[in-house]
Amino acid sequence: MEKTNYKGSKDEVRALNAYVKLMRASESMTAKIHRHLTDAGLTVTQFGVLEALYNLGPLNQREIARKILKSSGNITLVIDNLEKRGLVKRERSNEDRRSYAVDLTAAGRKMIGTIFPRHAAKVVEEMKALTGAEQEELSRLCRKMGLKGESSEG
Repeated sequence: MEKTNYKGSKDEVRALNAYVKLMRASESMTAKIHRHLTDAGLTVTQFGVLEALYNLGPLNQREIARKILKSSGNITLVIDNLEKRGLVKRERSNEDRRSYAVDLTAAGRKMIGTIFPRHAAKVVEEMKALTGAEQEELSRLCRKMGLKGESSEG
C-alpha cells in the first residue's frame, strides 16, 4: 500500500496518504481510459471540448473552460487547433456580439459520435473495480471535495 514517508502529524500523514492514493488512482484511470484518443489524433483536452459540445450543444469559450476545468487561454489554443482540423466552428453570438459560440461541425459531430460510445464503455469497464454502491459513494466524496475547493477560493 502506497503511503507518504512524511513524518508529520497524524492528520497530515492521513491527508497526504489519501491524496497520494487519489492522485495515483486518477492518473491510472486517465491513462487506461484515454488510450483510444491517440488513435483519433486527439489530446485529452481536445476530447473534453468535443465531448462538452456533443453533450451540451454550442458553448462560449469561457463556458467550455469552466466545464472541462481548463484556463480560457489554453482553451483558445485547443479550439484553434480543432477549428483548423474542421471539427469545430466559431459563430458570433446574436446576444453578445463580442462573444463567439463554439459548435461542432458535421465532421466533429461524426468523430465524437464514433469515439464517445467507446469512451463511455471504457469508463464503465474500468469502474467495475467498484460495486455500484462504491461508485455512488466515490461520486459523493469527490463532489464533496470539489465543492469544498470551490467554497475556499474566492
